[in-house]
Amino acid sequence: MQRLPVITAFGGFNPAGRSSFHRGYKRMVLDRLGAAERTDILSDLAALMGLRTGDAAGGPLDATLEQAVLQGTLVRELESRFYDYRHCHFHQPAELRSDGGFTFEMSARQLPSPLPEGWRVEPLDNGRVRIRAAELSVMLDSYREIAVASAGQLPTGFEPGDQYNSRFHPRGLQLAILGASDAVRALGIDWDLVAAKAGPDKVSVYASSAMSQLDPNGNGGLLQSRLRGGRVSSKQLALGLTSMPADFVNAYVLGSVGTTGAVAGACATYLYNLRAAVEDIRCGRARVAVVGAAEAPLVPEVVDGYATMGALANLDGLRKIFGDDIDFRRASRPFGDNCGFTLGEGSQWAVLMDDELALELGAPIHGAVANVFVNADGPKKSISAPGPGNYLTVARAMSEVRAILGEESLRHRSFVQAHGSSTPQNRVTESAIFDRLAGAFGIEHWPVCAVKAFVGHTVAAASGDQLISSLGIFNRGILPGITTIDRVADDVYHEHLSLSLTHVERDPMSLDVAFLNSKGFGGNNATASVLAPHIVEKMLGKRYGEHTLTDYRKRNEAVAERAAAYDARASRGDLDAIYRFGEGLIDEEGISLEGSSLKLPGIAGEVILPVENPFSDMV
Repeated sequence: MQRLPVITAFGGFNPAGRSSFHRGYKRMVLDRLGAAERTDILSDLAALMGLRTGDAAGGPLDATLEQAVLQGTLVRELESRFYDYRHCHFHQPAELRSDGGFTFEMSARQLPSPLPEGWRVEPLDNGRVRIRAAELSVMLDSYREIAVASAGQLPTGFEPGDQYNSRFHPRGLQLAILGASDAVRALGIDWDLVAAKAGPDKVSVYASSAMSQLDPNGNGGLLQSRLRGGRVSSKQLALGLTSMPADFVNAYVLGSVGTTGAVAGACATYLYNLRAAVEDIRCGRARVAVVGAAEAPLVPEVVDGYATMGALANLDGLRKIFGDDIDFRRASRPFGDNCGFTLGEGSQWAVLMDDELALELGAPIHGAVANVFVNADGPKKSISAPGPGNYLTVARAMSEVRAILGEESLRHRSFVQAHGSSTPQNRVTESAIFDRLAGAFGIEHWPVCAVKAFVGHTVAAASGDQLISSLGIFNRGILPGITTIDRVADDVYHEHLSLSLTHVERDPMSLDVAFLNSKGFGGNNATASVLAPHIVEKMLGKRYGEHTLTDYRKRNEAVAERAAAYDARASRGDLDAIYRFGEGLIDEEGISLEGSSLKLPGIAGEVILPVENPFSDMV
């Protein structure tokens, strides 16, 4: 009997705001919410953005404040807090020559070693020297435009590093701390109790970034420091590693000594880590798995790199679509007339438990992950071009869901979260996959959502955005439309697909499963199947019986109250970020081995050591 990986909590931050309690999802479908719910979401965002704090937080917004919230969220023109895309600093090399040569003074401590050929040095007073040279090689400060002006940015005014003591932390790791904290707080159960019930060695954490940390506090600073005349710090290399989101969460949020890993797979990174977590729970290797990703790619070098590849929506391309009056809020245009994707920043996290532990703890049930399928593309001409691997991942996921839930559910009660990167190539290739496989499985009018239209492409966290949106759809029944396009592009395949340009409302009970699809550079393809909470409850009822579910619902009442209390605090601007730097350190001298168990001081429970020979038939 395999354990079912149940989604018991989720959280994070992206351009739509805070993810827990479906808040980011509701920002995307804001125009379909009732007045009270709409006010609640806007008020929460106003507090997150620092526009209203403390006792002033909560309640309706005036027209000016509401407009500030709306304009300061989702995809929009790049804000100067990152850099000025019109006036971006760089160094221009130059060779200077003069018939009479050059004479200048400088500090003797600044003399290069070895001296450039032809330099004559004359000592002066106060530690200075005079230089005479016939020619000079110099780097001149210069500025240029990076013609990519749209991005999916965190809500204006929200700086993750202000929420805890984040000194020297790259922005991506700040996001990891806050995103994981949001998910853990939203669980409504004290984490020490979770770890005690699961056992210290039965907790897994899988998280990564795809690009690494490339701002000045991470690998960006590591690579630039000497060339900019500065010094490399002792932290930049370590904090720049792609594994650091998992490492930070283990050390500073959870205090976990369990299994950890950081799987990177370009745009499919989140699903790769989710797959590792699902496998751990299904086979019993772990009882709890925390899955996440964090990416902060809005730095000039990363944008410049993608732009040089022709991958991003640039000003010239957007002018061809909009004319001179560019609508930056509609720059990300999945399956429509488009010219490239829009980078975004974000961090998304989910807490999975095995079904038995979730019931025992009274944990919330937001859905379950049935499986995640991964396939490569095989031989390639271009490492960045799509290939056949995505046909395999989608078909395998669909076939297994049919086996679990039946034909009716697959054909009429499923929907797709497309990778939907907003490039001309993706709109053709991904739509062809969905359309052909829908026809093969007998599906007509398969609903296709594309959340990158709202938040951009958050790279490692992109499928986390899809997961969080899907949980919101299961909760509210509103399928987000592709609202940034006026029509589906002529070359998009959609005979069997429903690509709606407006939000579509369904009864949540009519939606059984979501397919999350990701296509990444290098041939990294992944598709996950996520089951709706009403399906999960039916499955649990069959396995454990109605009496057990009744007892579970009673335990869940107190858990739900604690979770709601956190939501209320967070909606007033108190995110209560977990950052346990140096707390609860384990005294290694106190570790004891007794028989086949290892006891760790300060950690609940004990670790049972393996004693059986797994290869008894061979040894």
